[in-house]
Amino acid sequence: MTELKNKKPVLNRLSLGLKKKPPIKIVQFGEGNFLRAFVEYTIQQLNKSVDFNAGIAVVQPIDRGMVDMLNEQEGLYTLFLKGIQKSKEIQQKELITNIVKGINPYKDFQEYLDLAKEEELQFIISNTTEAGISYIKSDKMDMQPPSSFPAKLTLLLHERFKHFKGASDKGLTIIPCELINHNAETLKEIILKYALLWKLDSTFVNWLNLACSFHSTLVDRIVPGYPKDDIEAYNTQLEYKDNLIVAAEVFLLWVIEGGEDLKRKLPFHKTDLDVKIVDNMQPYRTRKVRILNGAHTSMVPFSLLYGNETVKETVDNVFTGEFVNKAIFEEINDTLPMEKAELDSFAEAVLDRFRNPFIKHKLADIALNSISKFKVRVLPSLLEYEAKNGKLPTNLTFAFACLIRFYKGDWQGEILPINDNEGIINYFKNIWKNKDYNLITNCVLSNKEYWEEDLTKVKNLSSALAFALAEIDSIGIKDGYNNFRKKY
Repeated sequence: MTELKNKKPVLNRLSLGLKKKPPIKIVQFGEGNFLRAFVEYTIQQLNKSVDFNAGIAVVQPIDRGMVDMLNEQEGLYTLFLKGIQKSKEIQQKELITNIVKGINPYKDFQEYLDLAKEEELQFIISNTTEAGISYIKSDKMDMQPPSSFPAKLTLLLHERFKHFKGASDKGLTIIPCELINHNAETLKEIILKYALLWKLDSTFVNWLNLACSFHSTLVDRIVPGYPKDDIEAYNTQLEYKDNLIVAAEVFLLWVIEGGEDLKRKLPFHKTDLDVKIVDNMQPYRTRKVRILNGAHTSMVPFSLLYGNETVKETVDNVFTGEFVNKAIFEEINDTLPMEKAELDSFAEAVLDRFRNPFIKHKLADIALNSISKFKVRVLPSLLEYEAKNGKLPTNLTFAFACLIRFYKGDWQGEILPINDNEGIINYFKNIWKNKDYNLITNCVLSNKEYWEEDLTKVKNLSSALAFALAEIDSIGIKDGYNNFRKKY
Protein backbone atom coordinates (compact mmCIF):
# COMPACT_ATOMS: atom_id res chain seq x y z
CA MET A 1 0.00 0.00 0.00
CA THR A 2 2.83 2.38 0.94
CA GLU A 3 4.48 1.75 -2.43
CA LEU A 4 1.24 2.51 -4.29
CA LYS A 5 0.66 5.59 -2.18
CA ASN A 6 4.12 7.00 -2.94
CA LYS A 7 4.00 6.13 -6.62
CA LYS A 8 3.65 9.27 -8.74
CA PRO A 9 0.96 9.41 -11.44
CA VAL A 10 1.94 9.24 -15.09
CA LEU A 11 1.98 12.61 -16.82
CA ASN A 12 -1.13 13.01 -19.01
CA ARG A 13 -3.54 15.71 -20.15
CA LEU A 14 -6.61 14.41 -18.35
CA SER A 15 -4.95 14.55 -14.93
CA LEU A 16 -3.90 18.16 -15.62
CA GLY A 17 -7.29 19.26 -16.93
CA LEU A 18 -5.93 19.90 -20.44
CA LYS A 19 -8.98 18.71 -22.34
CA LYS A 20 -8.65 20.81 -25.47
CA LYS A 21 -5.62 20.68 -27.77
CA PRO A 22 -4.67 23.72 -29.87
CA PRO A 23 -4.83 23.38 -33.68
CA ILE A 24 -1.69 22.30 -35.50
CA LYS A 25 -0.09 25.50 -36.77
CA ILE A 26 3.49 24.23 -36.69
CA VAL A 27 5.13 21.09 -38.05
CA GLN A 28 8.48 20.61 -36.37
CA PHE A 29 11.16 18.30 -37.73
CA GLY A 30 13.13 17.06 -34.74
CA GLU A 31 12.11 15.98 -31.26
CA GLY A 32 15.43 16.34 -29.45
CA ASN A 33 16.34 18.27 -26.34
CA PHE A 34 17.27 21.52 -28.06
CA LEU A 35 14.01 22.04 -29.91
CA ARG A 36 11.93 21.06 -26.89
CA ALA A 37 13.82 23.55 -24.71
CA PHE A 38 13.87 26.28 -27.34
CA VAL A 39 11.06 26.30 -29.92
CA GLU A 40 8.36 24.72 -27.77
CA TYR A 41 9.27 27.14 -24.97
CA THR A 42 9.08 30.23 -27.18
CA ILE A 43 5.81 29.16 -28.80
CA GLN A 44 4.34 28.47 -25.36
CA GLN A 45 5.19 32.04 -24.32
CA LEU A 46 3.44 33.30 -27.48
CA ASN A 47 0.41 31.17 -26.66
CA LYS A 48 0.26 32.66 -23.17
CA SER A 49 1.07 36.27 -24.08
CA VAL A 50 -1.03 36.88 -27.19
CA ASP A 51 -3.31 33.84 -27.36
CA PHE A 52 -1.35 32.55 -30.35
CA ASN A 53 -3.16 29.21 -29.93
CA ALA A 54 -0.53 27.17 -31.78
CA GLY A 55 -0.16 23.43 -31.50
CA ILE A 56 2.93 21.62 -32.71
CA ALA A 57 3.12 18.31 -34.55
CA VAL A 58 6.57 16.85 -34.08
CA VAL A 59 8.08 14.72 -36.85
CA GLN A 60 10.86 12.28 -36.07
CA PRO A 61 13.39 12.97 -38.86
CA ILE A 62 15.36 9.70 -38.62
CA ASP A 63 14.28 6.12 -38.02
CA ARG A 64 15.46 6.09 -34.40
CA GLY A 65 14.12 8.73 -32.07
CA MET A 66 11.94 9.74 -29.14
CA VAL A 67 8.48 10.16 -30.67
CA ASP A 68 7.10 7.05 -28.96
CA MET A 69 8.20 8.37 -25.55
CA LEU A 70 6.72 11.74 -26.39
CA ASN A 71 3.37 10.21 -27.33
CA GLU A 72 3.33 8.09 -24.16
CA GLN A 73 3.29 11.38 -22.21
CA GLU A 74 0.81 12.97 -24.65
CA GLY A 75 3.45 15.51 -25.70
CA LEU A 76 3.91 16.81 -22.16
CA TYR A 77 7.22 17.32 -20.36
CA THR A 78 8.89 19.63 -17.85
CA LEU A 79 11.50 22.21 -18.78
CA PHE A 80 13.89 23.32 -16.02
CA LEU A 81 15.71 26.60 -16.63
CA LYS A 82 18.78 27.34 -14.53
CA GLY A 83 21.42 30.00 -14.83
CA ILE A 84 22.86 33.37 -13.94
CA GLN A 85 21.41 36.69 -15.07
CA LYS A 86 23.10 39.93 -14.00
CA SER A 87 24.92 38.04 -11.23
CA LYS A 88 21.66 36.60 -9.85
CA GLU A 89 21.02 32.87 -9.74
CA ILE A 90 17.75 31.88 -11.43
CA GLN A 91 15.91 28.57 -11.25
CA GLN A 92 12.46 27.97 -12.69
CA LYS A 93 10.43 25.18 -14.23
CA GLU A 94 7.57 25.04 -16.70
CA LEU A 95 5.33 22.27 -17.98
CA ILE A 96 5.34 22.41 -21.78
CA THR A 97 1.90 21.62 -23.20
CA ASN A 98 1.83 22.68 -26.87
CA ILE A 99 2.91 19.45 -28.60
CA VAL A 100 -0.29 17.99 -30.07
CA LYS A 101 1.23 14.76 -31.34
CA GLY A 102 4.43 13.08 -32.46
CA ILE A 103 4.71 11.31 -35.82
CA ASN A 104 7.22 8.73 -36.97
CA PRO A 105 7.11 8.70 -40.80
CA TYR A 106 9.07 5.44 -40.79
CA LYS A 107 6.14 3.73 -39.04
CA ASP A 108 3.18 5.60 -40.53
CA PHE A 109 4.05 7.52 -43.67
CA GLN A 110 0.45 8.39 -44.49
CA GLU A 111 -0.01 10.04 -41.08
CA TYR A 112 3.01 12.16 -41.95
CA LEU A 113 1.64 13.18 -45.36
CA ASP A 114 -1.73 14.00 -43.80
CA LEU A 115 -0.07 16.85 -41.94
CA ALA A 116 -0.05 18.68 -45.28
CA LYS A 117 -3.87 18.81 -45.14
CA GLU A 118 -4.06 20.67 -41.83
CA GLU A 119 -6.15 23.79 -42.46
CA GLU A 120 -4.40 26.01 -39.92
CA LEU A 121 -0.84 24.87 -40.62
CA GLN A 122 1.40 27.92 -41.14
CA PHE A 123 4.97 27.09 -40.15
CA ILE A 124 7.67 24.50 -40.67
CA ILE A 125 10.45 24.61 -38.08
CA SER A 126 13.43 22.25 -38.00
CA ASN A 127 16.64 21.33 -36.30
CA THR A 128 17.94 18.13 -37.82
CA THR A 129 21.63 18.87 -36.97
CA GLU A 130 24.09 20.53 -39.34
CA ALA A 131 24.22 17.32 -41.41
CA GLY A 132 20.42 17.30 -41.77
CA ILE A 133 20.21 19.90 -44.54
CA SER A 134 21.76 17.74 -47.23
CA TYR A 135 21.01 16.60 -50.75
CA ILE A 136 20.96 12.85 -51.28
CA LYS A 137 20.55 12.10 -54.96
CA SER A 138 19.37 8.54 -54.31
CA ASP A 139 16.23 9.82 -52.56
CA LYS A 140 13.21 9.02 -54.72
CA MET A 141 9.71 10.46 -54.70
CA ASP A 142 8.10 7.06 -54.10
CA MET A 143 10.18 6.29 -50.99
CA GLN A 144 8.16 6.18 -47.77
CA PRO A 145 9.98 8.13 -46.52
CA PRO A 146 13.08 9.33 -48.39
CA SER A 147 16.17 9.53 -46.18
CA SER A 148 17.02 13.25 -46.12
CA PHE A 149 15.06 15.93 -44.29
CA PRO A 150 14.83 18.22 -47.38
CA ALA A 151 13.41 15.32 -49.44
CA LYS A 152 10.80 14.57 -46.76
CA LEU A 153 9.87 18.26 -46.65
CA THR A 154 9.61 18.45 -50.44
CA LEU A 155 7.03 15.64 -50.38
CA LEU A 156 5.05 17.36 -47.60
CA LEU A 157 5.02 20.68 -49.46
CA HIS A 158 4.01 18.97 -52.70
CA GLU A 159 1.19 17.14 -50.92
CA ARG A 160 -0.07 20.45 -49.50
CA PHE A 161 0.14 22.07 -52.94
CA LYS A 162 -1.96 19.27 -54.44
CA HIS A 163 -4.49 19.09 -51.61
CA PHE A 164 -5.26 22.81 -51.64
CA LYS A 165 -4.97 23.05 -55.44
CA GLY A 166 -2.11 25.54 -55.33
CA ALA A 167 -3.96 28.09 -53.17
CA SER A 168 -1.62 30.99 -52.48
CA ASP A 169 -2.91 31.42 -48.91
CA LYS A 170 -1.89 27.86 -48.06
CA GLY A 171 1.80 28.44 -48.53
CA LEU A 172 4.03 27.84 -45.49
CA THR A 173 6.59 29.87 -43.59
CA ILE A 174 9.73 27.75 -43.30
CA ILE A 175 12.17 28.49 -40.47
CA PRO A 176 15.13 26.08 -40.20
CA CYS A 177 17.25 26.25 -37.03
CA GLU A 178 20.18 24.07 -38.10
CA LEU A 179 23.52 25.62 -37.17
CA ILE A 180 24.78 26.43 -40.65
CA ASN A 181 25.02 29.88 -42.16
CA HIS A 182 22.27 30.75 -44.65
CA ASN A 183 20.33 27.67 -43.52
CA ALA A 184 17.04 28.70 -45.19
CA GLU A 185 18.63 29.54 -48.52
CA THR A 186 20.47 26.21 -48.49
CA LEU A 187 17.31 24.29 -47.61
CA LYS A 188 15.29 25.96 -50.37
CA GLU A 189 18.03 25.31 -52.91
CA ILE A 190 17.95 21.59 -52.09
CA ILE A 191 14.14 21.43 -52.24
CA LEU A 192 14.27 22.97 -55.72
CA LYS A 193 16.85 20.34 -56.67
CA TYR A 194 14.46 17.59 -55.65
CA ALA A 195 11.65 19.26 -57.59
CA LEU A 196 13.89 19.12 -60.66
CA LEU A 197 15.13 15.58 -59.97
CA TRP A 198 11.57 14.28 -59.49
CA LYS A 199 10.23 16.28 -62.48
CA LEU A 200 7.60 18.04 -60.37
CA ASP A 201 5.26 20.41 -62.19
CA SER A 202 6.41 24.01 -62.75
CA THR A 203 3.23 25.25 -61.06
CA PHE A 204 4.45 23.63 -57.83
CA VAL A 205 7.80 25.38 -58.16
CA ASN A 206 6.00 28.69 -58.73
CA TRP A 207 3.85 28.07 -55.62
CA LEU A 208 6.99 27.25 -53.65
CA ASN A 209 8.63 30.50 -54.77
CA LEU A 210 5.61 32.78 -54.41
CA ALA A 211 3.38 31.32 -51.69
CA CYS A 212 6.05 29.96 -49.33
CA SER A 213 8.75 31.93 -47.55
CA PHE A 214 12.11 30.77 -46.19
CA HIS A 215 13.80 32.50 -43.25
CA SER A 216 17.38 31.95 -42.10
CA THR A 217 18.02 31.92 -38.38
CA LEU A 218 20.52 32.04 -35.58
CA VAL A 219 19.63 30.09 -32.42
CA ASP A 220 21.45 30.27 -29.11
CA ARG A 221 20.71 28.41 -25.89
CA ILE A 222 22.82 25.82 -24.05
CA VAL A 223 20.68 22.72 -23.49
CA PRO A 224 22.41 19.91 -21.55
CA GLY A 225 19.21 17.87 -21.93
CA TYR A 226 18.04 15.08 -19.66
CA PRO A 227 19.82 15.60 -16.31
CA LYS A 228 20.57 11.95 -15.63
CA ASP A 229 23.29 12.62 -13.02
CA ASP A 230 20.92 14.69 -10.87
CA ILE A 231 17.60 13.20 -11.88
CA GLU A 232 16.46 12.45 -8.34
CA ALA A 233 16.86 16.10 -7.34
CA TYR A 234 14.71 17.08 -10.32
CA ASN A 235 12.10 14.40 -9.65
CA THR A 236 11.57 15.58 -6.08
CA GLN A 237 10.28 18.88 -7.49
CA LEU A 238 7.51 17.18 -9.48
CA GLU A 239 4.21 15.66 -8.43
CA TYR A 240 4.12 13.40 -11.50
CA LYS A 241 6.43 10.98 -13.29
CA ASP A 242 8.23 12.63 -16.21
CA ASN A 243 10.64 10.63 -18.38
CA LEU A 244 11.33 13.57 -20.69
CA ILE A 245 12.65 16.25 -18.34
CA VAL A 246 14.82 18.80 -20.14
CA ALA A 247 17.33 21.10 -18.45
CA ALA A 248 18.55 24.28 -20.13
CA GLU A 249 20.17 27.59 -19.34
CA VAL A 250 18.04 30.69 -18.85
CA PHE A 251 19.63 32.61 -21.74
CA LEU A 252 17.82 32.43 -25.07
CA LEU A 253 18.39 34.25 -28.36
CA TRP A 254 16.58 33.62 -31.64
CA VAL A 255 17.36 35.84 -34.62
CA ILE A 256 15.17 35.30 -37.69
CA GLU A 257 15.55 37.02 -41.03
CA GLY A 258 12.27 38.55 -42.12
CA GLY A 259 10.22 41.69 -42.49
CA GLU A 260 6.97 43.16 -41.21
CA ASP A 261 4.92 40.30 -42.61
CA LEU A 262 6.80 37.77 -40.49
CA LYS A 263 6.49 40.03 -37.44
CA ARG A 264 2.72 39.97 -37.88
CA LYS A 265 2.72 36.19 -38.18
CA LEU A 266 5.03 35.73 -35.18
CA PRO A 267 4.42 38.64 -32.76
CA PHE A 268 7.36 37.91 -30.47
CA HIS A 269 7.73 41.64 -29.87
CA LYS A 270 4.68 41.32 -27.60
CA THR A 271 6.57 38.92 -25.29
CA ASP A 272 9.62 39.30 -23.04
CA LEU A 273 11.60 36.86 -25.18
CA ASP A 274 14.81 37.90 -26.94
CA VAL A 275 13.54 36.91 -30.38
CA LYS A 276 14.60 39.36 -33.08
CA ILE A 277 13.08 39.48 -36.56
CA VAL A 278 15.55 41.46 -38.65
CA ASP A 279 16.37 42.21 -42.27
CA ASN A 280 19.88 40.83 -41.94
CA MET A 281 20.96 38.36 -39.26
CA GLN A 282 24.65 38.28 -40.25
CA PRO A 283 25.79 40.93 -37.70
CA TYR A 284 24.18 38.87 -34.93
CA ARG A 285 25.76 35.69 -36.21
CA THR A 286 29.16 37.39 -36.37
CA ARG A 287 28.65 38.74 -32.84
CA LYS A 288 27.89 35.28 -31.46
CA VAL A 289 30.69 33.52 -33.35
CA ARG A 290 33.30 36.14 -32.43
CA ILE A 291 32.32 36.77 -28.79
CA LEU A 292 30.82 33.56 -27.41
CA ASN A 293 32.52 30.98 -29.62
CA GLY A 294 35.66 33.09 -29.98
CA ALA A 295 36.03 33.42 -26.22
CA HIS A 296 35.58 29.66 -25.83
CA THR A 297 38.21 28.86 -28.43
CA SER A 298 40.65 31.49 -27.13
CA MET A 299 40.44 30.29 -23.54
CA VAL A 300 40.73 26.53 -24.05
CA PRO A 301 44.51 26.00 -24.63
CA PHE A 302 45.44 28.98 -22.42
CA SER A 303 43.31 27.80 -19.51
CA LEU A 304 44.18 24.11 -19.80
CA LEU A 305 47.89 24.95 -19.78
CA TYR A 306 47.29 27.11 -16.71
CA GLY A 307 45.60 24.19 -14.93
CA ASN A 308 41.85 24.83 -15.12
CA GLU A 309 39.38 22.14 -16.13
CA THR A 310 36.12 23.99 -16.82
CA VAL A 311 34.83 27.17 -18.40
CA LYS A 312 33.43 28.31 -15.05
CA GLU A 313 36.82 27.86 -13.34
CA THR A 314 38.38 29.89 -16.13
CA VAL A 315 36.15 32.95 -15.77
CA ASP A 316 36.04 32.74 -11.95
CA ASN A 317 39.83 32.61 -11.58
CA VAL A 318 41.36 36.08 -11.17
CA PHE A 319 44.19 35.56 -13.65
CA THR A 320 42.44 33.56 -16.39
CA GLY A 321 39.20 35.54 -15.90
CA GLU A 322 41.02 38.81 -16.52
CA PHE A 323 42.52 37.33 -19.70
CA VAL A 324 39.09 36.36 -21.03
CA ASN A 325 37.62 39.76 -20.14
CA LYS A 326 40.41 41.67 -21.87
CA ALA A 327 40.21 39.45 -24.96
CA ILE A 328 36.47 40.11 -25.28
CA PHE A 329 35.98 43.73 -24.20
CA GLU A 330 39.25 45.26 -25.36
CA GLU A 331 39.96 43.26 -28.52
CA ILE A 332 37.08 41.24 -30.00
CA ASN A 333 34.41 43.88 -29.40
CA ASP A 334 36.69 46.53 -30.88
CA THR A 335 36.44 44.84 -34.29
CA LEU A 336 32.66 44.37 -34.53
CA PRO A 337 30.42 46.82 -36.46
CA MET A 338 27.71 47.20 -33.82
CA GLU A 339 27.02 49.67 -31.02
CA LYS A 340 29.52 49.27 -28.16
CA ALA A 341 26.75 49.21 -25.53
CA GLU A 342 24.96 46.37 -27.35
CA LEU A 343 28.20 44.40 -27.75
CA ASP A 344 29.17 44.87 -24.11
CA SER A 345 25.69 43.86 -22.94
CA PHE A 346 25.85 40.69 -25.02
CA ALA A 347 29.35 39.96 -23.72
CA GLU A 348 28.23 40.36 -20.10
CA ALA A 349 25.42 37.88 -20.77
CA VAL A 350 27.98 35.49 -22.29
CA LEU A 351 30.13 35.70 -19.14
CA ASP A 352 27.05 35.03 -17.00
CA ARG A 353 26.48 31.93 -19.09
CA PHE A 354 30.09 30.86 -18.63
CA ARG A 355 29.62 31.21 -14.83
CA ASN A 356 26.46 29.09 -14.78
CA PRO A 357 26.94 26.75 -11.78
CA PHE A 358 24.42 24.30 -13.21
CA ILE A 359 26.41 23.55 -16.36
CA LYS A 360 29.77 21.81 -16.04
CA HIS A 361 31.40 22.72 -19.33
CA LYS A 362 34.76 20.96 -19.50
CA LEU A 363 37.50 22.65 -21.48
CA ALA A 364 38.64 19.29 -22.83
CA ASP A 365 35.17 18.74 -24.30
CA ILE A 366 35.33 21.95 -26.34
CA ALA A 367 38.91 21.40 -27.53
CA LEU A 368 37.61 19.47 -30.55
CA ASN A 369 39.01 20.73 -33.88
CA SER A 370 40.62 23.77 -32.27
CA ILE A 371 42.64 24.70 -35.37
CA SER A 372 39.62 25.07 -37.65
CA LYS A 373 37.65 26.75 -34.85
CA PHE A 374 40.45 29.28 -34.30
CA LYS A 375 40.44 30.14 -38.01
CA VAL A 376 36.69 30.89 -38.04
CA ARG A 377 36.12 32.24 -34.54
CA VAL A 378 39.30 34.05 -33.43
CA LEU A 379 41.61 34.76 -36.35
CA PRO A 380 39.25 37.32 -38.00
CA SER A 381 39.19 39.35 -34.76
CA LEU A 382 42.98 39.18 -34.47
CA LEU A 383 43.55 40.30 -38.07
CA GLU A 384 40.90 43.02 -38.03
CA TYR A 385 42.25 44.42 -34.75
CA GLU A 386 45.76 44.58 -36.22
CA ALA A 387 44.50 46.24 -39.40
CA LYS A 388 42.46 48.79 -37.45
CA ASN A 389 44.97 49.65 -34.71
CA GLY A 390 48.32 49.00 -36.39
CA LYS A 391 49.36 46.60 -33.62
CA LEU A 392 48.64 43.05 -32.54
CA PRO A 393 45.92 42.33 -29.94
CA THR A 394 47.88 41.16 -26.90
CA ASN A 395 45.45 38.57 -25.57
CA LEU A 396 44.32 37.02 -28.84
CA THR A 397 47.93 36.77 -30.00
CA PHE A 398 48.94 35.07 -26.76
CA ALA A 399 45.94 32.74 -27.18
CA PHE A 400 47.31 31.85 -30.62
CA ALA A 401 50.67 30.99 -29.06
CA CYS A 402 48.92 28.80 -26.47
CA LEU A 403 47.10 27.02 -29.29
CA ILE A 404 50.39 26.21 -31.03
CA ARG A 405 51.90 25.05 -27.72
CA PHE A 406 48.80 22.98 -26.94
CA TYR A 407 49.19 21.03 -30.19
CA LYS A 408 52.62 19.85 -29.10
CA GLY A 409 50.55 17.28 -27.22
CA ASP A 410 52.07 17.29 -23.75
CA TRP A 411 52.61 19.77 -20.93
CA GLN A 412 54.60 19.35 -17.72
CA GLY A 413 54.55 15.55 -18.01
CA GLU A 414 50.82 15.32 -18.81
CA ILE A 415 49.14 14.34 -22.10
CA LEU A 416 46.94 17.14 -23.43
CA PRO A 417 43.38 16.44 -24.68
CA ILE A 418 43.99 17.17 -28.37
CA ASN A 419 41.02 16.09 -30.48
CA ASP A 420 41.55 16.78 -34.17
CA ASN A 421 42.07 14.94 -37.42
CA GLU A 422 45.15 12.78 -37.67
CA GLY A 423 46.80 14.89 -40.36
CA ILE A 424 46.77 18.04 -38.22
CA ILE A 425 47.97 16.20 -35.12
CA ASN A 426 50.87 14.64 -37.05
CA TYR A 427 51.77 17.97 -38.67
CA PHE A 428 52.22 19.62 -35.29
CA LYS A 429 54.03 16.60 -33.90
CA ASN A 430 56.59 16.93 -36.70
CA ILE A 431 57.13 20.69 -36.43
CA TRP A 432 57.57 20.40 -32.67
CA LYS A 433 60.62 18.19 -33.29
CA ASN A 434 62.34 21.52 -33.97
CA LYS A 435 63.86 23.50 -31.11
CA ASP A 436 63.71 26.84 -32.92
CA TYR A 437 60.54 28.74 -31.99
CA ASN A 438 60.88 31.04 -35.02
CA LEU A 439 60.93 28.02 -37.32
CA ILE A 440 57.93 26.48 -35.52
CA THR A 441 55.83 29.62 -35.83
CA ASN A 442 56.76 30.13 -39.48
CA CYS A 443 55.73 26.55 -40.29
CA VAL A 444 52.36 27.09 -38.62
CA LEU A 445 51.65 30.54 -40.03
CA SER A 446 52.64 29.71 -43.62
CA ASN A 447 50.24 26.75 -43.81
CA LYS A 448 47.53 28.08 -46.13
CA GLU A 449 45.58 24.85 -45.76
CA TYR A 450 44.81 25.86 -42.16
CA TRP A 451 44.33 29.63 -42.54
CA GLU A 452 43.58 30.15 -46.27
CA GLU A 453 46.35 32.75 -46.33
CA ASP A 454 50.02 33.13 -45.45
CA LEU A 455 50.01 34.60 -41.94
CA THR A 456 53.77 35.18 -41.94
CA LYS A 457 52.90 38.37 -43.84
CA VAL A 458 51.09 39.81 -40.81
CA LYS A 459 53.45 42.37 -39.30
CA ASN A 460 55.21 41.14 -36.11
CA LEU A 461 52.93 38.09 -35.73
CA SER A 462 55.61 35.45 -36.27
CA SER A 463 58.13 37.07 -33.93
CA ALA A 464 55.45 37.72 -31.28
CA LEU A 465 54.33 34.09 -31.28
CA ALA A 466 57.93 32.84 -31.15
CA PHE A 467 58.59 35.10 -28.15
CA ALA A 468 55.41 33.91 -26.42
CA LEU A 469 56.26 30.24 -26.98
CA ALA A 470 59.73 30.71 -25.53
CA GLU A 471 58.30 32.45 -22.46
CA ILE A 472 55.60 29.78 -21.96
CA ASP A 473 58.11 26.96 -22.08
CA SER A 474 60.67 28.67 -19.85
CA ILE A 475 58.53 30.26 -17.11
CA GLY A 476 54.95 29.00 -17.58
CA ILE A 477 51.64 30.52 -18.61
CA LYS A 478 51.18 33.18 -15.93
CA ASP A 479 54.66 34.71 -15.91
CA GLY A 480 54.99 34.14 -19.65
CA TYR A 481 51.79 36.08 -20.27
CA ASN A 482 52.88 38.94 -17.99
CA ASN A 483 56.20 39.24 -19.83
CA PHE A 484 54.41 39.09 -23.19
CA ARG A 485 52.08 41.94 -22.14
CA LYS A 486 55.08 44.13 -21.30
CA LYS A 487 56.58 43.57 -24.75
CA TYR A 488 53.42 43.55 -26.89
